[in-house]
Parts: sequence; structure tokens; C-alpha cells
Amino acid sequence: MQGRYFIVGGAGFIGSHFCDTLLSEADTGHVTVYDSFQSGKEWHISHHRANPRFSVIRGLVEDIDLLAECMSGHDVVIHLASNPDIARAAVDPEIDFKAGTLLTNNVVEAMRRAKTPRKILYASGSGVYGDTGEVEAHEDYVPMTPISTYGASKLAGEALISAYTYMFDMKGISYRFGNVVGPRQTHGVGFDFVRKLSHNPRELHILGDGRQLKSYIAVSDVVNAVLHAHKTTSDRYSYFNVATGDYVTVTEIAELACQAMGLEPRQVKFVYAGGDRGWKGDVPIVRLKLDRIAATGWVCRQPTRVALQESLAALARELKEHSNDS
Repeated sequence: MQGRYFIVGGAGFIGSHFCDTLLSEADTGHVTVYDSFQSGKEWHISHHRANPRFSVIRGLVEDIDLLAECMSGHDVVIHLASNPDIARAAVDPEIDFKAGTLLTNNVVEAMRRAKTPRKILYASGSGVYGDTGEVEAHEDYVPMTPISTYGASKLAGEALISAYTYMFDMKGISYRFGNVVGPRQTHGVGFDFVRKLSHNPRELHILGDGRQLKSYIAVSDVVNAVLHAHKTTSDRYSYFNVATGDYVTVTEIAELACQAMGLEPRQVKFVYAGGDRGWKGDVPIVRLKLDRIAATGWVCRQPTRVALQESLAALARELKEHSNDS
């Protein structure tokens, strides 16, 4: 983990866990968080404020001059900034270009202008594949046909990073995550269920028919996968699926959320919106092949159900502790 790390979106859910892991390593040179704090939270990273190897810059990724100035002198960029509200695109389809594709363009262009850093680790997602049904998608699955602007923005980001690595002597890795869960989560189905149950413990509204089937991976496993591939992969540009390899339905998540809130699932009325997916652009079944990341020696430590149980328990605690925090 040697070097100086620049985390774009470092005050967010996933970014704050990168801070924890990197700063726990004695040979990490420095960790800089660059964040607008529009969705990131101060309390996510406040426990590192006194660490001399940690600094925070409040800034917009849209401000490419400031971004380039601040990242100069670092070795690795971890790029996590994107639109956190995937469903919003149904009414505001430009959001994923403005808060996705454009931001990735600015990050790699700032790297080019700054001369350093020379490597980027990019949070992509399974949405790049589109709706593959029951097929377990491998990294070279074709055709890649996103059905959401979120998936399209992630695929465009991968293409930009690939192009910049070959044109401007950089290195890059894109990681196509399953659904990431864990402490400090700020969005997602489990997050929504815990919030809804805190307001009405008798009834839970569920988007779709509840049979949507996906992998949910602990944020600790995501951080480990990203940093492990960073250490073990020397290619100019590479890309990996990162998930658990097992799956649960949305109804099962609803039952786990009830338990996390101290409720008996049978006593909560589940009200389904209907249809086979949660919103327009949602992929109801997501299966990812993991042979490539496994070949690096990475092993997922928590299966989906365990990751969700721990995440939901943490969300229930945080709801009480930080309900008024920014």
C-alpha cells in the first residue's frame, strides 16, 4: 500500500472505508480525500482528522483546475464520485452524464494535466452489462448493452479510462461491483427498508415483485478486492467483476431488515408495487462470473446473507446515532 492516495468522493460510503483501510497500513504515504460533501458525510471520516497522514479538500470534481492542482504529487487516484441515486434518472436522465461520465472525464484529464498520479482505480458497476437474465456475465461478455443511464455512464467511464491509459502513459483498473453494503451506507434497498420501517413498522412498501435476485457484497470485501488487484495487476488497463457469487431476493432483504429493526417479519405487511423490476432501468437479475478476480488470489470473506445482516444491523444503529448529522 505504499504511495500517496487521492480519493475522489472519499467522504462517501465506500470512500470512507478506503480511508480506514489505507490509514491502517503503516507504509501508506498519505491519504487525501477530495469531496464536495453533497452526499458524503463529515462523520464518515472525522475519526481520521487528527492523523498527519490524512487531509481533506472540499471541492467539486467539476472544477478541473482545482482538481488537477490538488491531486498533483499523489501516486494513485481512487475514483468513486458518481450519482448515488440510480432511480432518479427516470425523471432526470442527464444526471448520470453530469454526475457520472463528465466527472470521470474530469478526473482522468486532471491526472493528465497534473502529470502525477499515473494510476486510477475506478468504481464501475454491473450495470455496464445490461439485462443478461440468468446468464452469469464474465468480463468480456458481449454485447454490452446498458439499459439505464447509470450503466451507460459507468461504461463510458471505463472507455475514457482505457483511452487515457493508452494515450497518456497511465495505468487503470475498472471494478464492476455487485451491490455494495455495509456501515455508513447512504443509499440502496436495505438502507431504504430500514428508513421505511423506522417510520412505519407495520407496513413495508417494496418496489417490484420482490423476486429481484442480486449479489450484495460487504464494503470490506470490495476494498480488499480493489487494493489486492491494484497490488497484483501490472497491465496497462484491466477490469474485474467483484461480487460474492451468491444471491438473495428483495423479499429476503425485507425480512432481514425487519429482523435488524427488532421486528417479526410475519407481523409486517409487505406491499409490492408489482412488475419484475424496481424502476425503469433496474436490472432484476444480476449474476457475475468471478474467475478473473479469483485468479489474482482474492477471496470474498462474507457471503451475501452475512454481508446484509451486518450491514442492516449497522444501518439500524446509525439511524439512531446520526439521524441529525450532515
